Amino acid sequence: MRQHPHTLSLCLALALSLAVAHDDGTVHSHPHDHAAHTAEVLDRCQGLEMDAVSVNEEGTPYFFKGDHLFKGFDGKAELSNKSFSELEDHHHLGHVDAAFHMHFLDSPNEHDRMFLFLDQKVFSYYQHKLEDGFPKDISEVFPGIPNHLDAAVECPKPDCEEDSVIFFKADDIYHYNVRTKAVREKAFKSMPNCTSAFRFMDHYYCFHGHQFSKFDPETGDVHGRYPKEARDYFTRCSEFGKGSDHLQRERCSRVHLDAMTSDSAGNLYSFRGHHFIHRDDKNNLTSDTIESDFKELHSNVDAVFSYKDHLHMIKDDQVFVYKIGEPHTHLEGYPKPLKEELGIEGHVDAAFVCDDQQVAHIVKGQNIYDVNLEESPRVATNERSLSFFKRVDAASCDKDGVKVVVGNHFYSFDSPMIMITAKSVPEQHRVSVELLGCDH
Repeated sequence: MRQHPHTLSLCLALALSLAVAHDDGTVHSHPHDHAAHTAEVLDRCQGLEMDAVSVNEEGTPYFFKGDHLFKGFDGKAELSNKSFSELEDHHHLGHVDAAFHMHFLDSPNEHDRMFLFLDQKVFSYYQHKLEDGFPKDISEVFPGIPNHLDAAVECPKPDCEEDSVIFFKADDIYHYNVRTKAVREKAFKSMPNCTSAFRFMDHYYCFHGHQFSKFDPETGDVHGRYPKEARDYFTRCSEFGKGSDHLQRERCSRVHLDAMTSDSAGNLYSFRGHHFIHRDDKNNLTSDTIESDFKELHSNVDAVFSYKDHLHMIKDDQVFVYKIGEPHTHLEGYPKPLKEELGIEGHVDAAFVCDDQQVAHIVKGQNIYDVNLEESPRVATNERSLSFFKRVDAASCDKDGVKVVVGNHFYSFDSPMIMITAKSVPEQHRVSVELLGCDH
């Protein structure tokens, strides 16, 4: 895979800084120190070119860089062999060149496998365990596909004519038929060479440097305003380039929401990282930093609910309360401890209050609790299980019912009771398109 000059310079500087001179004049380096130091300096908000991108069996994106790995859209780099331990046994191979997650339901021997490509070898993992016999030569598992790939992405029907994997090497594009093992070579003239690629939310993304383009997997056609800045859509970063459209970024970001609420006047507030979007009752959208309107919070809200014209905002183990208005007014005496204010401890994933109700529903993991806001002291009671969701990122409630956000999708329920007792998960809706008005 191609490396940019600034990347090579960084690697050289690190190597020199970690070399140790001994009394006999010899110089040795410490690989473990090097790895630890590299993890500290790998900052994707500085515009890293990722070597490979895939998703795991739960849909969490994995971004590979050198011998490190970023999981999800935030968090620090960790060594790849922490999750894929067998990579340590083959350290003579290069970094991960390409990766993809095989997700073809009618092929049990290949379903839910993650394939990692290093030089001429391919590793097949099932639930983070290397399958017997791997690594193997790429030519043995995927005949007709070359070594030293740049990128790979799965393409199930009907996105592609047949269940396929698309492999990228420089200008060469290979459509590999999973059933017949036939290979079709194509030319994607509309987009740059991909340094990594992945399928996410039923769309196909080609990364080139720290930019990306969305493309048609059959033709390679790119429609719309591309390339775009990857840090605006696939990473939590507090600062962006001067050319960023903040509203467009927040509406269309693939990073999940941290919190969401609606008030009695019909306003919707959604929070993500350092920014929030406000949608008023006339469907007008604005975006700004959290610190601009809620300076005491700074950023990264865990949960928010609206009650009696006040926003109750949970961050870590504290509760901040603001009177809704222009500007929002931070109430004196806050923040208060979460235990004191709501009678609950630990990390809160989501919280909501329905119209004309006095009960705050608090979601922690797969459990939901009720807190009567008119009682003193407030106590979390009525613990129940949310059987359909392993996690909830955000939730809100209004006259139309409850919206539960999980990743990039939301689910609607007529009431909290129906949400808890439902026998099946309702239809998925896209947060970016149906809540925030993104056009793609």
